[in-house]
Amino acid sequence: MMKDTIRELIQEAAESIKRLDDGRQAQIADCAALLIECFNRGGAVFICGNGGSAADAQHIAGELAGRYRRKRRALNCIALTTNTSNLTAIANDYGYEQVFARQVEAHLRSGDVLWAISTSGQSASVLEAAQAARARGGKVLGFTGAAGGNLAKLCDVCFTAPAEAAYAVQQLHLLAYHIICDLVERRMEERP
Repeated sequence: MMKDTIRELIQEAAESIKRLDDGRQAQIADCAALLIECFNRGGAVFICGNGGSAADAQHIAGELAGRYRRKRRALNCIALTTNTSNLTAIANDYGYEQVFARQVEAHLRSGDVLWAISTSGQSASVLEAAQAARARGGKVLGFTGAAGGNLAKLCDVCFTAPAEAAYAVQQLHLLAYHIICDLVERRMEERP
């Protein structure tokens, strides 16, 4: 019985990956291009999300600030999910919806990128951060589920994972952001 369940879950993940058609692949390429442009200008990327998406934000920041697979210069990439003093102070004083937006107001400059992750596209704290980034002249790169939610409407580029369930969206997000990290890193490696 357990083996059947494992097989079913692997098959389900494989079918999700097959739904990454040319349109979704173009979204991934557009996301990478936005980051490459930002880093080439000396800009910064700030990443936010809640729950599993917060862990993904930290994972991505580690891949880009450190390295993914190749030796190259360090990239200015910060997860807004890691400073517990900031998060708790802002949540206490302004409400949880502002935990990322206040940090965006403090750090993001015109031309920087906010990478906003929300499997539903409806997370209030992520939507507030996206609005704050746009107000400051930043670009917004979104990662959502298939429907896109309100987040997709606030994005300059957006990857909409072709799945509905949060775990399935997160599986596709993981694949997509690893591809993006690879594409970015290849371009940074090519620079003189």
